[in-house]
Amino acid sequence: MRYCLNHFCIATLLLPAFAAAQTTAPAVDEQEAFNAKFQATYIWQTKPAFRASYSGVNSLSPLPEKSYSFTSTAYLGLRLASNTELYFNPEVVQGVAMSGLTGLGGLSNAELQKTAGSKPLLYRARLFARQTFNLDSEREAVASDANQLAGLRSKNRVVATVGNLAVSDIFDGNAYAKDPRTQFMNWSFLTHGAYDFAADSRGYSWGGALEYYADDWVLRAGRFMMPRESNGLVLDRGIARRYGDQLELEKAYALANRPGKLRLLVFRNQAVMGGFDDALAAANGGNPAVAPIRKLRSKKGWGINLEQSLTDNTGLFARLGKSDGASETYAFAEIDRSLSFGVQAKGNSWGRAQDTLGLAYAQNGLSGSHRTFLAAGGNGFFVGDGQLNYRPESIVEGYYSVGLAFLQRSALSLGAQYIRNPAYNADRGPVRVFSVRLHTEF
Repeated sequence: MRYCLNHFCIATLLLPAFAAAQTTAPAVDEQEAFNAKFQATYIWQTKPAFRASYSGVNSLSPLPEKSYSFTSTAYLGLRLASNTELYFNPEVVQGVAMSGLTGLGGLSNAELQKTAGSKPLLYRARLFARQTFNLDSEREAVASDANQLAGLRSKNRVVATVGNLAVSDIFDGNAYAKDPRTQFMNWSFLTHGAYDFAADSRGYSWGGALEYYADDWVLRAGRFMMPRESNGLVLDRGIARRYGDQLELEKAYALANRPGKLRLLVFRNQAVMGGFDDALAAANGGNPAVAPIRKLRSKKGWGINLEQSLTDNTGLFARLGKSDGASETYAFAEIDRSLSFGVQAKGNSWGRAQDTLGLAYAQNGLSGSHRTFLAAGGNGFFVGDGQLNYRPESIVEGYYSVGLAFLQRSALSLGAQYIRNPAYNADRGPVRVFSVRLHTEF
């Protein structure tokens, strides 16, 4: 197994050291015509052996394992007209997962894609257009950033986004738990674990969204393509009949003069999926399987998302989500019930302004029919121990990120995860995962 120590990965991670001196951003009151931003992230993980009374087809191996992931992304933005923008993101991915990316509800590295391999793979991650309709004459500044051109916009506005992107680019944002490249690495903290949002096996889709900004309120709605097969790479173009819909309401507020945001999300997926109860009935006492009984079904769910600033340097987040859990996982994690919360603190308090400390907890659960399916010997896309002594899966993750003075906007992070009842099974675990992450952007 190689760990991305080739010249390509090293050169990509060190590029900011040579480019930082030439990187300048226009003033935010100017309309930026074009920008180019870049990121590279390398994550190495290891776990020691753990207790397992038995293992199945999709179990996490109880033996010691190592894994790694590497991603590099270019964010290219072009202003087509005053309020019209076009973005293109070519991306390179490389990685090897522990146990073939199976054996956990909350997988330990959200940068590892279902199609990652030991050779670098270049593909198009995003290609989308954004149109802003300003609703009043008052303007606020927008800074130059990844997939964001510097300029001015109205606080009250309508934004239309159409093309190839990730649903999570628009929905379920959170300042403290969103980006595994700089924050928590477990899939349980990327978004609601129970949010089976439309995506191919790399995490992207095609579709569109509308956002209405009115003072402290935001209303978002979007429809995106589901994969043609469960967790597959090819997307289903029949978006009128098979799709992933979401609706989100966001409210910004102040609590004790500290800013916060509350988001309420509902989603509905429609695709050719297998149902757990139908699979159990068709098995007639044997091992149930979802593949033979797939048909057009709907999956519904909801989520509540909170972010709250506590001080200038500290904030907390919390999420609570649930899906109906009646059909197979189709695009995200094998989680039907999800709870997560945590804190993030900047290092100003201890004289390390470029450092960040994070600590979080997640609890993942399954619906009753999903539990029965696995206990009867069924296999999901990610989990399946052959039998099941059900308990909710719980995850504690902490990381410390050290800002690197010799590389602008770069950090080295050390992290650890403690996972009880992996894949919801009290007969296995606990699992300990240790991480090293190097991230750079410019």
